[in-house]
Amino acid sequence: MAVRLRLRIRVGERVTEEVALLNSGFEAPTPQLLIPISTAKALGLWPPTGESKELIVDTAGGPLRVWFYPRAAFVKVITSDAESREVLTDLLVSPLADEPLISDMLAEELEIVVESFGRGLWRFRSEAPGKLRPSERR
Repeated sequence: MAVRLRLRIRVGERVTEEVALLNSGFEAPTPQLLIPISTAKALGLWPPTGESKELIVDTAGGPLRVWFYPRAAFVKVITSDAESREVLTDLLVSPLADEPLISDMLAEELEIVVESFGRGLWRFRSEAPGKLRPSERR
């Protein structure tokens, strides 16, 4: 199992909720969220706008072409009984992604503590260590 979180993603007046995979191997210098084209369309970012920059990024699977929108979205985690703070986030749009991916720095800013990647258990940093939250279903 993996850790998946329900996110509320806001770009201007457009808002969508998506279940996103927390990917500790997605190392980034800033909070970043990689999104599929379907999410980019819902947020009014596809086809690419003049605010984006086409980049080639290195991934475990090899080079990947993405469209980079710096500081484009506000993201927060939504649960049945709590929400994280909103974090200003860079967006990367990937034509190959089939679900959003949360970078290490975005997870840090959202104050996510993973208790078990294998069992998909996590909590907010402000919560007691015994407060375990299950991963969202894909």
